[in-house]
Amino acid sequence: MVRRILIIDDEDDIREVAALSLESVAGWEIIAANSGAQGVARAIEHQPDAILLDVMMPGMDGPTTFRELRKNPATAKIPVLLLTAKVQSSDQRRFADLGVDAILFKPFDPLTLSAQIAGALGWS
Repeated sequence: MVRRILIIDDEDDIREVAALSLESVAGWEIIAANSGAQGVARAIEHQPDAILLDVMMPGMDGPTTFRELRKNPATAKIPVLLLTAKVQSSDQRRFADLGVDAILFKPFDPLTLSAQIAGALGWS
């Protein structure tokens, strides 16, 4: 089964590296969004198997985007993994308290990103 992953990140190069990594290493289908609002719309439209969501974005940041996804019945059950450069334990606790499925850290290793996502979500 080919997994469909939505990457929501305002940085073009992060989206591209993550997309290339997940397509080439895992063979997953990638949908990309460059903002929280665009990400919510694409999640509703495409119903991905998981969402890789950047924390720091202009306008609608990652936590706000996550709350919008959870409010909508069409996207409420989609697993969300936060992607963040914030590694302080207080930030990690705040993100975990949101109820996200996992927290992944930037910079990430493109060769192991798909394994990190699969492991966090229990995909074999």
